Amino acid sequence: MDDTIVAISTALSIGAISIIRISGEDSIKIVNKIFKGKDLEKVKSHTINYGYIIDNGEKIDEVLVSIMRAPKTFTKENIVEINCHGGISVTNKILEILLNNGCRLAEPGEFTKRAFLNGRIDLIEAESVMDMINSKTELTRKLAINGIEGKISEIIKDLRQNIIEILANIEVNIDYPEYEDAIILTNKILDEKTDYVEQKLKEIIAKSENTKLLKEGIKIGIFGRPNVGKSSILNKLIEEDKAIVTNIEGTTRDIVEGSFLLNGIMINIIDTAGIRKTNNLVEKIGVEKSKKILNEVDLIILVLNNNEKLTAEDYELLELTKNKTRIIAINKIDLATNLEIEKINEKNIIQCDTINIDGLKELKKKIIEIFNMGNLDDKDLTYLSSARSISILKSCLKKLKEIKMAIKNEVPTDIIAIDLKSIWDLLGEIIGDTYQDELIDQLFTQFCLGK
Repeated sequence: MDDTIVAISTALSIGAISIIRISGEDSIKIVNKIFKGKDLEKVKSHTINYGYIIDNGEKIDEVLVSIMRAPKTFTKENIVEINCHGGISVTNKILEILLNNGCRLAEPGEFTKRAFLNGRIDLIEAESVMDMINSKTELTRKLAINGIEGKISEIIKDLRQNIIEILANIEVNIDYPEYEDAIILTNKILDEKTDYVEQKLKEIIAKSENTKLLKEGIKIGIFGRPNVGKSSILNKLIEEDKAIVTNIEGTTRDIVEGSFLLNGIMINIIDTAGIRKTNNLVEKIGVEKSKKILNEVDLIILVLNNNEKLTAEDYELLELTKNKTRIIAINKIDLATNLEIEKINEKNIIQCDTINIDGLKELKKKIIEIFNMGNLDDKDLTYLSSARSISILKSCLKKLKEIKMAIKNEVPTDIIAIDLKSIWDLLGEIIGDTYQDELIDQLFTQFCLGK
């Protein structure tokens, strides 16, 4: 990290301005060589300076240059940001000049990586930066800002503090038995102290699963035999005529995707080809795709036609989806009822139509109920949302259950301390107190250039 990095931090397109960011010990010196205006090495920190970028005596562009001196910067290194005009040509030209004068092109996420490695932010805060950039809803924005502010990190730090206090007590009992002020950790006391850690882990995991839902959204597939109204349901949910709707069977021969917000959560919905036996090669490929998607979605909406009796294809689909999270949607209730609803054994069954304004109201209510979306509190969005972090928490909970069993079996406390220390280390991986270089490299490659 001894070199100076540079990248374009705004989208490279025609616009009012572009921002080129430089970070490193020599960033001010390098920019000063190509800047006509005040001596940037003498100006105060956190100032904006007017002038021109020059190359071999030629003025390239009129710019504003922000100077931020270490350590009070995002990376804790000297940072310079050049605000130039937003043309593609001029932005690339200034970048080229900087590269020719000693800068290196930054890798994706390298500015944030330096902020982490220099102790400016922890790993949760770093991941939250990318979450903020990728946020598509108001709830995911709130979740990301809580991560950036460090509120989520505090939860993990408090849990680690509880564990380290138990470990310290065990250590004192073993090494300084004569120390009278220390609590003697009997198995009973140790069981009580680890009870708190276990309950806290369960609480964090439960709430983190909800925040993961906020971040990633819900993937729903609409299934059914041809001409039961799947495409009409998709179009009405996303409020767009995206899927072709006709009364001809087999109109949808490939998957059609759309998205909409429900209770502040992004719903990604897929309209699949009608599943039935067919000799048409194109339709057959669509049916195979539909069957594959059955195993990829979080929820299945199985659509049946209220106006028709149950068919062999309907029964096949009911059997195919019986062990999956699903809603049975009896569609076309605006028409005469011919469906034998009493033959369907399903608790999540609703009636709907795509003609009336509120025709899909019950369907939306059922989705909210299944995913417990009504209980999501946007004032308490201070829990983990990355699959990596949640996986680590689950590993910690598994280890803690093994510790509880060891306590019950009166395993010596010094052996229990080893397992507790491993949980403490695992929690450290979430915030980045302990990490592997390969993990860090992989995580930051997911960031965009210039961030």
